[in-house]
Amino acid sequence: MTDTTLEDVERNLDRATDLEEEEALSVLRTTRQDLADLDTAADVDEERRQELEDRLDQRIRQVEERDAYDSGLGASMNPDEDDAP
Repeated sequence: MTDTTLEDVERNLDRATDLEEEEALSVLRTTRQDLADLDTAADVDEERRQELEDRLDQRIRQVEERDAYDSGLGASMNPDEDDAP
């Protein structure tokens, strides 16, 4: 059993917003494992845990998309921009 709480998970989600991609993904992957460990805890609000799991998945996609956009793929995804191929 983990000592992590849903509040800890929420703080990690917020913290990952300002981190560089690799560090953010590392924090988010660790947070995903912590959240999975909470799945079996009897005293955890399952609805809130599911909401945080959904936010976590969304945050991971945001970080991955942010990196793709920053690396130049964003131009091909948004062809109206000046640097589009």
